[in-house]
Amino acid sequence: MERRDFLRSAVAGLAVSASEADAAQQAPASAGKKVIAIQIGAVSFMDEGVEKVLDILQEKAGVNALFLAVYDYGNGIAGRQVPGHPLPDHGKQEYGTFRGGNYCNIHPQYYKDTGINPQDTRAPEFPNVDILETVLPAAHKRGIKVYTWADDKIRRDIPNASKIQEVDLNGRLNDRGCYNNPYYQNYLLGMTEDYMRSHDVDGVMWCMEANGALEGAISFDPITCFCQFCQEKARKQGIVNLDRARKGFEVLAEFQRSCRSGTHPVDGYYVTFWRILLRYPEILAWEHFWHDGLRDMYKMIYSKVKAIKPDMPCGWHIEHSSTFSHFYRAEREIKEMEPYTDILKEVMYHNCAGERMARYINRMRPGAYSDFTNEDLLMEFEYKVMNFRERSFDQIPFTGFSADYVYREAKRAMDGAAGTKIAIWPGIDIDIPTAANHSECTPGGTRDAVLAAFRAGPPGVVLSRKYSEMKLANLAAAGGAIRQLGYA
Repeated sequence: MERRDFLRSAVAGLAVSASEADAAQQAPASAGKKVIAIQIGAVSFMDEGVEKVLDILQEKAGVNALFLAVYDYGNGIAGRQVPGHPLPDHGKQEYGTFRGGNYCNIHPQYYKDTGINPQDTRAPEFPNVDILETVLPAAHKRGIKVYTWADDKIRRDIPNASKIQEVDLNGRLNDRGCYNNPYYQNYLLGMTEDYMRSHDVDGVMWCMEANGALEGAISFDPITCFCQFCQEKARKQGIVNLDRARKGFEVLAEFQRSCRSGTHPVDGYYVTFWRILLRYPEILAWEHFWHDGLRDMYKMIYSKVKAIKPDMPCGWHIEHSSTFSHFYRAEREIKEMEPYTDILKEVMYHNCAGERMARYINRMRPGAYSDFTNEDLLMEFEYKVMNFRERSFDQIPFTGFSADYVYREAKRAMDGAAGTKIAIWPGIDIDIPTAANHSECTPGGTRDAVLAAFRAGPPGVVLSRKYSEMKLANLAAAGGAIRQLGYA
């Protein structure tokens, strides 16, 4: 690292520390009561007891809302600590076996033409427990609201899963359902209705972490979706030439492979990448078509929620790609989401962001961005385009991101939602697992992240990723910041 870069980083770090020390004075005085939510799965209540967990959440962090994982196949929220990472200082001191699925009783009358039998998705970890029935009465007695939190991943071994899965460019099935597939639409809508009509929930939150075909091609992920329902919808709309889109993605995928094998294009990598996009504008059209399918799914769920309970809050978890990917961010202009959005939980995970950003650069650079070094792509492109600045590529896995990053992202989201009804709830990183020897959360860093988020003026925060991996000292540090600001 050059001396001037080191000095610049050191000065920036001092400035961040000083600003966060004064965050209580800088927070909006008219903010009023804030939502202090936490993401939590059934396993925590089963391991530790409902009342004990609620005691800890209120006493340590002033929690007044639960994002309760009712449906999850990804182990991001529902399970215990991810195997291989240190267990926290609460809960069972074992990793257990995670399969996931639906943690509530399933009422078949709400599921019509879903392609799969919803009973096949019942989580086997606690087959006789309906986690909403178990937690809701105790939470409401304490004045804690309960939002359903569902991740729309699926398992390939569910009977008839192929009827709802995405299909990639080469005809292979993906571990996501297709948002243009009517069976999958009916399944997600039926699940939403089941939770709402069967339980006295306070809100609905869906996590749909997914990207379109363009990002898949660049990052060597599956290029989706080309199932029969996507093809039929595209033909009906007449906005994308399907054959040209397929050909364009084949050319782009071959370009990426050749670059990774050592081929150097005559006109450089980035120019050649854009030449392909210009020769095949259907690539961008298909990318936008895929995101329109996701937006249509949002709209359908939102309409279902409002048809049942017009005053029920409904919102979406927006993944970390919003920090890293200019493609992802370009497809999600916050103000345009107002007709189908009450809440956005925007991921602003400061500590794991360093590791994740380095991984993102490593995935994205080969091919389209091979004219850059990793360091240049991060420092001279990524940070400038995404409007924040952290440490160097070699450093960030070990340092994480600063509280200034949280403030900038929270302010960006708040500015994007200005003039709309959308409530922005920043997601705060508390002990999200990172690789060995990489940056780990600390009480001081957690406190500063919470203070930084509230300095942007949001109506709430979401302590993330899940209680079952959080150390109590870091959870208490979040609570300390919340109490310092007078929000608990």
